[in-house]
Amino acid sequence: MAFGTDDRIEAILASPTYRLAEDDTAFMESDAARASRLALEFMRADLHLRQQHINSTVVVFGGSRIKSPEAAHQALESVERLQGLAGDEHRQRLELARRDLAYSRYYGEARSLARKLAEAGAGDSGHELVIVTGGGPGVMEAANRGAAEAGAPSIGFNISLPVQQLPNPYISPSLAFRFHYFALRKMHFLLRARALVAFPGGFGTLDELFESLNLVQTRKIQPIPIILVGREHWQRLIDFEYLVKEGFIEAQDRELLRLVDTGVEAASVILEFHRMRIAESMQPQQE
Repeated sequence: MAFGTDDRIEAILASPTYRLAEDDTAFMESDAARASRLALEFMRADLHLRQQHINSTVVVFGGSRIKSPEAAHQALESVERLQGLAGDEHRQRLELARRDLAYSRYYGEARSLARKLAEAGAGDSGHELVIVTGGGPGVMEAANRGAAEAGAPSIGFNISLPVQQLPNPYISPSLAFRFHYFALRKMHFLLRARALVAFPGGFGTLDELFESLNLVQTRKIQPIPIILVGREHWQRLIDFEYLVKEGFIEAQDRELLRLVDTGVEAASVILEFHRMRIAESMQPQQE
């Protein structure tokens, strides 16, 4: 039987085992390569952030479902014009539209927060206290938008989800990232964070808030301002005093949080904390 070397060479070149590892999609997406994917996902974002000279960030979390005031007003007007709905259904839709309009103020507050930080010169040519969000709609869009309106760069850390979430258009294109792993995304949120601001939101917002509190409480990261915007909302949602009273946290743990009502207040807290840190670093060291 003739040995067809040309056929064998073609078979070898077509074999999945002959591909370079980085060209072997099946291998790179396999369970065996998960550790490498984790490392690459961290390294890739870190490399780009270093190249852009991003030294410190302000992390902004909040509900993706919160509408802009313009969109909320428009939605309410559309519901008010609806005809042919049963009384109860129309009333329920009106209640939801009015609720969305009330919460839309937080879109404005997140926008003001980012704009205030940028206008205060916190960006230092775009390198310090750069706004970073999850890159999606709602409060995230508002914070990226406020930075863009002030001419400052901002970061979006989007995530691959079963129902794909498009990035909002206000992220700086060179600072737009998409992650597969929540764990790596969380690391990058806090790696350069000098403050965290949480607006009303759902499970994602609460997840990031409590993880950050836990890291500060256990001194896994340096203390940073953790600010909750919307005093009444947060006091209704979480009874921190109850946690202290029942001994689940210490009284000083309650002080890890700062409650404010506006984005401008949150920005002022961050800027004052940042100024104090700079002043402390300039103090002569005692021998």
